[in-house]
Amino acid sequence: MRRLPTLLALALALVGLLAPLAAAPATAAAAPEVNINEIEAEVMCPVCGTLLELAESPQAQREKAFIARLIGEGKDKAEIKNALVAQYGNAVLALPQSSGFDLSAYVVPIIAFVVAALALGFGVYRWRRSSGPPDERPASARGPTESEQERLDADLARYDL
Repeated sequence: MRRLPTLLALALALVGLLAPLAAAPATAAAAPEVNINEIEAEVMCPVCGTLLELAESPQAQREKAFIARLIGEGKDKAEIKNALVAQYGNAVLALPQSSGFDLSAYVVPIIAFVVAALALGFGVYRWRRSSGPPDERPASARGPTESEQERLDADLARYDL
């Protein structure tokens, strides 16, 4: 009977020693460390319209302090960005969202590039086709006909001194 309290005390001591070790990785995995510089590189100052990491206005300083407070509260990057959007609006994000109307910021340049490439290709095709062999060229590009050449020679002979 004396062994049971000793084993129980030993088990409780072991659990007491292992509990902080088991809780530490769960805390670290739940809240990955957020760097203020990472956030500042991805958000804008609403007053200056520049990246927050480059802005020095009073509003930018308040926004940096707001981000530092959220990091101190243990928020992750997505939560901080959501809080900034809630506080300052969508204009605070350096990159537009990839949904809704903001998606056009990604799609329109791609479409414009494809249309320009097709127009350039079509233009080169037409240009190459118009400067083909002489029989495929338009009549104005072939030179004067025999009758036109005789008339030209007659006119030049008239003015020959």
